[in-house]
Amino acid sequence: MTPAVIKLESGANVSLTANSPLLKEIIVGFGWNIISSNGPVVELVPSAIMCDANGAAVSDEHVVFFNQLATPDDAVRYVTKDDKEQIEVNLSRIPEDVKKIALIVYVDPDIRKPGNFGSVRNAYVRVADREDNDIVRYDIPQADIEVTAMVFGEIYNHNGQWKFRAVGQGYKTGLLGVAKDFKVNV
Repeated sequence: MTPAVIKLESGANVSLTANSPLLKEIIVGFGWNIISSNGPVVELVPSAIMCDANGAAVSDEHVVFFNQLATPDDAVRYVTKDDKEQIEVNLSRIPEDVKKIALIVYVDPDIRKPGNFGSVRNAYVRVADREDNDIVRYDIPQADIEVTAMVFGEIYNHNGQWKFRAVGQGYKTGLLGVAKDFKVNV
């Protein structure tokens, strides 16, 4: 019998490995609905940033999205599956200097200008085991119409355990604001 999925509220966290110490590979799934309008449809892009102890990207090569499909160590990979998109994480391959992986979704600025989360509904992030059994799910609260990027959640290492934190932090400054905060070149 598959255990019940843990549903989190903003700011809450849960250990991924405390009850499953053999858990080595996880799937991070993203999903949402877009309300149709008379203009171009908003195109959302999920991404993952591997961060050091200071919360900065380890390097520009440690950012995964549709144009950079894997980190150099192959610990984090971008794939398209049943959800809108997925990020696969091999916890055993994550370098020791990586303390968290920020899970970010942003409005693609090249598809629709000025796009925002105003037409996005039912957004979520979920973490599942390799067999795609959900472990945790975070339903993202409705974002302010000015939000153009958002940290959905983060996977982080605390005292040797991998945990997931529900974040839901919106950016009105889009991808550039995310890049500034995580010290990434875009």
